[in-house]
Amino acid sequence: MNKKDLKKQTETRWEIPKTYAPFMRVPAVVYATDQTLGELFRDQSLNQLVNVTSLPGIQKMALAMPDAHEGYGFPIGGVAATEFPEGVISPGGIGFDINCGVRLLKSDQTLEEIKPYFEKLAQEIYRQVPSGVGQGGRVKLNSKEMNKVLKEGVKWVIAQGYGKKEDPESIESLGTLPNADPEAVSVHAKKRGGDQLGTMGAGNHFVEVDVVDQIFDEEVAQRFGLFSGQMVVLIHTGSRGLGHQVATDTIRKMVQVMPQYGISLPDQQLACAPFSSPEGRQYFDAMAAAANFAWANRQMITHEVRQAWQNVLKGSGGELSILYDVAHNIAKIEEYDIDGVTKKLIVHRKGATRAFPNQPVIIPGSMGTASYVLVGTEQAMRESFGSCCHGAGRRMSRHQAMKQVRGEALRKDLEKQGIHIQAGSLRGLAEEAPLAYKDVDSVVDIVHKAGIAKKVARLRPLVVIKG
Repeated sequence: MNKKDLKKQTETRWEIPKTYAPFMRVPAVVYATDQTLGELFRDQSLNQLVNVTSLPGIQKMALAMPDAHEGYGFPIGGVAATEFPEGVISPGGIGFDINCGVRLLKSDQTLEEIKPYFEKLAQEIYRQVPSGVGQGGRVKLNSKEMNKVLKEGVKWVIAQGYGKKEDPESIESLGTLPNADPEAVSVHAKKRGGDQLGTMGAGNHFVEVDVVDQIFDEEVAQRFGLFSGQMVVLIHTGSRGLGHQVATDTIRKMVQVMPQYGISLPDQQLACAPFSSPEGRQYFDAMAAAANFAWANRQMITHEVRQAWQNVLKGSGGELSILYDVAHNIAKIEEYDIDGVTKKLIVHRKGATRAFPNQPVIIPGSMGTASYVLVGTEQAMRESFGSCCHGAGRRMSRHQAMKQVRGEALRKDLEKQGIHIQAGSLRGLAEEAPLAYKDVDSVVDIVHKAGIAKKVARLRPLVVIKG
């Protein structure tokens, strides 16, 4: 594929027409500019997007956000909606880290008030929030407790005293998907998650203390409770080993059953089943349970961060309240207008954030670069199934980053920029170096210009905690 295969629709939107490949049921749409489009030809993300258009029951188009890059089956940064209930559901369209997402906590404190405590905050948050590959937490769930977490999500965590009763009001789906079925989750998956509640993991997951360094929309910022110079905390993690195992279990099963449903696809990584089938329903209910686990995980980490905040700042730290918590690896049943008819659809978002009108949209950047708060729009409901980007998006693999960056040198460089780092390994730092990611400012500018989400505030990292 090359640029000639795409039709430019607007300054920020391109189409791969349905005639590009014989198996395409709908066109593919890419959000990019002339300057950023070239990056998408460096990997298989656009070919993967074209393959997504072959899914039975797919509606209108398959979408790639400006942070798109190659993933498993779907590109990361991909969005697709299939007809409910006869269309398919594809685990590759949600990802292995089910309900990987981000939560933003607001303080009433300013940069000048918190600046003297950065080093202590970095150390204390690192101490309070377990991180790293396979790292367990302080809460060990027995079988009965695990089933309750999978069924109730955030509600269970708060009932144990790890949160405030008003916290769920600021979480997507109130932190609980009602169709979650613990029995749909394998024993192996539950064992993997048994000690991982309240843990960050590794990779691109993090906890950051940021400052609001620019306001773009004063009216919306005030409504969100954001102001220039304000200190906030970002939490980015998901369902850990439990969610990964749910995806692994299901993909293996769906590869086996696709022939009996007459499904043939150009890429086996798109393995799927009709939503109404036993396999489709079991996955959707297991995915919901894993999503509830992820929300519970971020809730537990919120408690740990609040504890660290109080331990360091004592009475002067005030309270940390939730602005919003949003998933960016999930499937939801939502209604959209399709050719003048309102239809229920199974919306797959993989590395894509829900961007409903007036809803906060939280876009974490790469380590050492800005993050953003946006607001969703009506235009997103018409053009992108209520979705926008989810972050900066990788431009090189972890292996490539390791070749080009030394962890210790990166740490020193970040410290020179005034960023306090606590990390479990120098290798992990190198893998997540800013040069491994696309320019988050450009990514956010594209969705802003496209009108599918609007800029509200920019955040600058000052304390970064990684596994």
